[in-house]
Amino acid sequence: MFGEFQIIHYLCGRFHNEHYVTMADNKVYITKTSSFFPNNPVENDEIEAYLGRIGDKKSRVMPIILRQNGIKKRYYAIDKNQNITHSNSELAKEAIDKLLPNSADKRSIQFLACGTSTPDQMLPSQASMIHGAAFEQPMEIISCAGVCLSGIQAFKAAFMSVKCGNTQNAISTTSELPSPALLSKFFEEEYAHIAKITERPYIAFEKDFLRFMISDGAAAVLLENQPSGEINLEVEWVEVISYANRLPACMYQWCEKTPDGNLKSWKEFSADDISNKSIWCIKQDVKLLNEHIMRLFAEATQHALLKNKADENRIRYVIPHISSMYFYNILDEELKKKGVSLPTSKWYTNLTWVGNVGSVAPFAALDELIRTKPLEKGDQILLLVPESGRFSYGIALLTCR
Repeated sequence: MFGEFQIIHYLCGRFHNEHYVTMADNKVYITKTSSFFPNNPVENDEIEAYLGRIGDKKSRVMPIILRQNGIKKRYYAIDKNQNITHSNSELAKEAIDKLLPNSADKRSIQFLACGTSTPDQMLPSQASMIHGAAFEQPMEIISCAGVCLSGIQAFKAAFMSVKCGNTQNAISTTSELPSPALLSKFFEEEYAHIAKITERPYIAFEKDFLRFMISDGAAAVLLENQPSGEINLEVEWVEVISYANRLPACMYQWCEKTPDGNLKSWKEFSADDISNKSIWCIKQDVKLLNEHIMRLFAEATQHALLKNKADENRIRYVIPHISSMYFYNILDEELKKKGVSLPTSKWYTNLTWVGNVGSVAPFAALDELIRTKPLEKGDQILLLVPESGRFSYGIALLTCR
């Protein structure tokens, strides 16, 4: 005879197992995508007309960086007077409005997940601001922070909400507004401080080169538990993996890297030091980046494909987020070293004509691919997303149904 405790334990275990199978069987589909880029595209020779010149001198590194990154155009949510034309949350709202122009469709949304590395404020959260800007009804929200991975982390949160039956639908957004933080006026105090102690002042490469890499924009994705669009992409799986246990931070902001590789928070600096050292600005350890970013990218990709028993031959398109065309062939070589068969003939990137939009990039490229390339039932699309913050990666597989 079962005791009372044993019966309860048995029934709970049976319910858990049955419920787990049910959740695993749930399907999740991308039924709509959108992307939004503010204002007109900015050509290479116009960059400093928007961002300004530090110390009123043309950047020494700009021509070198532009040759390497292969970017010809980018978008800024600022004008030539350095006025902001769209906030970060407004960029996301524009993408949501393109995704669901009908207000009734908006009112049906049950879950909102938002990612960014460049929110308009530290508090409230990014998702709170976008919810307030774009929707009328109460809903569940979640914000994901970080760098380039914040978008696919938000995407995974939205995917899991639908997958587990928490909601019938969800919107995932990702938006970036880095350009205002790259304006020359924010580097002037540091430049003036350096000029006092040297006859040839300059801003460190790890700060200056990023000014010629980055673009503003947003993307949104609608996820549903039933296929309902002209193009229905079933989300097979989403993998996210971090290697922060192996390596120190590579891209960082509102802090400074110490000689031992740790980060010293802005909270430990004086107000004068924050200005004189541009503590608030985005920085990147280029040596660390070049040494590890693509090697671990290939390792993470191999891990995700093997774990999920993916058939590489079925994958028709690969969308690799790369910050610069400099890394294009390097990633290809690293994948080959790992025995991963994803030839560049399958790759799709719009980096050259939209710029590096950070966490937005893979979803903006997906939106463009759907609109411009042929897709047939059974075709698979692989999203590959690296983040150099402290080396983490996101990989997702989609199948056209």
